[in-house]
Amino acid sequence: MNDGDSPVTGAWLENHDPGDRQFINIGDLALESGEVLPDITIAYQTWGALNDNRDNAILVNHALTGWSDIPGWWPSIVGPGLPLDSNKYFIICPNVIGGCQGSTGPSSLAPDGKRWGSRFPTVTIRDMVAAELQLTNLLGIKSYLLSVGPSLGGMRSLEWAIDYPERVKAICTIGSSAVATGDQIGAASIQIRAIKTDPYFNSGDYYEQEVGPTEGMGIARRIAHLTYRTESEMDVRFGRELQGDDTGRYAVESYLDHQANKLAKRFDANTYIVLTEAMNGHDVGRGRGGVAAALAGVTVPVSVVSIDTDRLFPVRLQEEIVELTPTARPLSTINSPFGHDGFLIEVETMGELLREALQTR
Repeated sequence: MNDGDSPVTGAWLENHDPGDRQFINIGDLALESGEVLPDITIAYQTWGALNDNRDNAILVNHALTGWSDIPGWWPSIVGPGLPLDSNKYFIICPNVIGGCQGSTGPSSLAPDGKRWGSRFPTVTIRDMVAAELQLTNLLGIKSYLLSVGPSLGGMRSLEWAIDYPERVKAICTIGSSAVATGDQIGAASIQIRAIKTDPYFNSGDYYEQEVGPTEGMGIARRIAHLTYRTESEMDVRFGRELQGDDTGRYAVESYLDHQANKLAKRFDANTYIVLTEAMNGHDVGRGRGGVAAALAGVTVPVSVVSIDTDRLFPVRLQEEIVELTPTARPLSTINSPFGHDGFLIEVETMGELLREALQTR
């Protein structure tokens, strides 16, 4: 078995330091596909203390390549006196099923003692939320004051409002949508193809190899990162400047290489595929009479945040949520030159919007 330090996978494996992560077994989960994912482990982190009524909790849903350590990817948001104030609230962030970094996913051990790999079942956004509900019940949390998340996390927050309104007082969806668009699916499908055509992918069963599909995942990350930022930022920040070393690369190429290498150290290629396919299949209207009908039935307060330069989740997608949801507040738009990643960078503005969302419950 690879020790996790080689390029096979950046997933959390059994001999890695878990840091502040906690782990809980939530049992089996019947998936939308009809399959059952057995013996599920959820990795999660918490801040603050659950009160005696067990109703001061906030659920933070991470994005595609996020993980349970909120300060690691969303600085200045969680902690004493911060927007998600751990002196007042009990904040919890679980890793999704299908993910890595400790939750059951393709890199985890299956019941036969081997890595799931290519055998890992298809999971949907609703499956992820169903697993989070089982976690919530096991922890004895009555309801959440707020379910909040960006991108993939925003999709899950919407599903909480639709399926479990009695368990959440309000939601906040950031740079997200009610349904995946053809443009998003197109860009994502190329990223998946890049991983699957890596010569070391081995149909997803690469964990026992010396080398994994990190080159393919790196290409996927480079493509994705261009959709996370903006054309103007790339031009102003890098333009046509060369890196200035002996590689002959343009500066923007060096930047994208850096992003790809960072991800390879903390993420798993199979997880990238599983979660991307879940996002591609996102549609709150599926089986509910369409998007308009699904959102019309929402009863909890909904805060919707957009980023004005977001080219992956353009503002019109958040406007649609506001227009179709009777309990939605007026759209809040972050002005940022950083595109989809604006919610990560404009933390002062984002913090104020989170404080406002907590007042809507």
